[in-house]
Amino acid sequence: MAAKLGQLLIDSNLITEAQLKEALNLQKKEGGRLGSKLVKLGYITEDKLVEFLSKQYGVPSINLSDYEIDPSVIKLIPAEMAKKYMVIPVARVGATLTVAMADPSNLFAIDDIKFMTGYNVEAVVAPESSIMEAIQKYYSGKGELARKTAATATAVQPRDFTISEMEEVEDDEDEFSLDDDTPTVDVEEFDKLVDTALDHIETVEEKEDEEVIKEVEAPIVKLVNGILLNAIKQGASDVHIEPYESVLRVRYRIDGVLYNIMNLPIKIKNAITSRIKIMSRLDIAERRLPQDGRIKLKLGRKREVDLRVSTLPCLFGEKTVLRILDKSNLQIDMTKLGFEEDQLQDFMEAIEKPYGMVLVTGPTGSGKTTTLYSALNHLNKPGINIMTAEDPVEYNFHGINQVQVREEIGLTFASALRSFLRQDPDIIMVGEIRDFETAEIAIKAALTGHLVLSTLHTNDAPSTITRLLNMGIEPFLVSSSVILILAQRLARKICNNCKVEERFPENTLLKLGFTEEEVKNIKCYKGKGCPACNNSGYKGRVALYEVMPVKDELKELILEGASAQELKKAAIRLGMKTLRRSGLNKVKAGVTSIEEVLRVTFED
Repeated sequence: MAAKLGQLLIDSNLITEAQLKEALNLQKKEGGRLGSKLVKLGYITEDKLVEFLSKQYGVPSINLSDYEIDPSVIKLIPAEMAKKYMVIPVARVGATLTVAMADPSNLFAIDDIKFMTGYNVEAVVAPESSIMEAIQKYYSGKGELARKTAATATAVQPRDFTISEMEEVEDDEDEFSLDDDTPTVDVEEFDKLVDTALDHIETVEEKEDEEVIKEVEAPIVKLVNGILLNAIKQGASDVHIEPYESVLRVRYRIDGVLYNIMNLPIKIKNAITSRIKIMSRLDIAERRLPQDGRIKLKLGRKREVDLRVSTLPCLFGEKTVLRILDKSNLQIDMTKLGFEEDQLQDFMEAIEKPYGMVLVTGPTGSGKTTTLYSALNHLNKPGINIMTAEDPVEYNFHGINQVQVREEIGLTFASALRSFLRQDPDIIMVGEIRDFETAEIAIKAALTGHLVLSTLHTNDAPSTITRLLNMGIEPFLVSSSVILILAQRLARKICNNCKVEERFPENTLLKLGFTEEEVKNIKCYKGKGCPACNNSGYKGRVALYEVMPVKDELKELILEGASAQELKKAAIRLGMKTLRRSGLNKVKAGVTSIEEVLRVTFED
């Protein structure tokens, strides 16, 4: 870059070749950027250099002294990274982070910032001296500010080789074991164990993988236990362990958003993966094919947590994802899921009918399984035979006959359904309708005296009808079997400890879908970030529901082959609240923020 910049400046008649040569010699002695050396030698002014860079690379130039940068934006980039690349985050709008740079051509810096923050990066150019002043101003005395943030609204800065900020867990979670034969981890000693493990790992990281696995076996056990224990303690739903070219990244999914937690030495990637495979009883020698397994952990004397493990060969090694299935966190009280009163009444009426089909739709991770389990829990009575076919069985319930689908041996959803019909069922739950065969058997079961609950992947409730018709199901079968369709999304709840009012222009609120009457009285809120929510502004999640009972008018439209849009208009006229409307009602109630509703719902 230095030689290229120098040549460009020469071509623009801003410096001479002799001046460039002298600046390059100074750069070799002192280090730093060529531009700053040219300014130091007095061959070009800083303003002239910024103007040149702005025109050359097509990025705007800014005067940082005109900006008062929000501390929440500063937290997105650690002080070390800001100094290393001579950058300062200026503003964030949606998924775009604007960053002032002394060298806007440094694509490596931009990619690194993108990777760390999870944002799209928009570069602007500013004088190096003003960036240094801004770094001094905003990071002064807070050099560890961003690194000590365990979570922000959309990103967490990872720690390199240490996780010393992890807190102690509750007294009843002070033990961690695997099938009674895994060494327990005393959480009070957790930081010390992890630091010792990492120190030991670093001393052998230059050796071959097989040697590393042998030498760090005990520390690796403690490190993996610590990663899992901390994930459970923080309420994570998934743990991602991802190998890249020079680092092994660990991320937690908390309230639906992935946060970087720490970076580990790449040399221990096979040791970490092998340890997890041993815990989940997978083949540690097979690194070319994906594998799936399960781990059962014990926390203290009473609490058990299941983990679903998936390994996948990637470019730089095997990526491991662990889904945490903590039954103690499972909310199966339907009144606390997020239903509005009329929606809950429609849903309860549907699931209490003796036969028919109830469909729950939404993308992966939208809470469909929780809604179905809450319905089954409500219906689970001694006089009822409930059978489920699931892939996988996430939680087990006493009194419900649950079947794990295993397609590799022929136990598919369709074959399980056929067997169910010979098992005298009252209620059947099919984990997912994926094909015509499963859909056909489920609908026939619904028409022959069984209540059938299932899920589909569609964007909203009305488009579910179109999906079934596209699978090849006859319209008359759909209209006579489906009694209710429910679409849902999960939105993060505003943290009650740092909740503050947020003001929007009336026109903005009207465009979002609020009525003129609502706009006059509404108060919107957001979380500004606090230790209780790990500075994210959010804590916990609530479901947004779109409940569409299939009434007579909708049945006629289905028989006529109406489009999803026509079905939607008719359903809204009959009283259905859309996902966006459900979200706006949660905003009115102060439960979630407008930003979050826009993130998870489409415009009606």
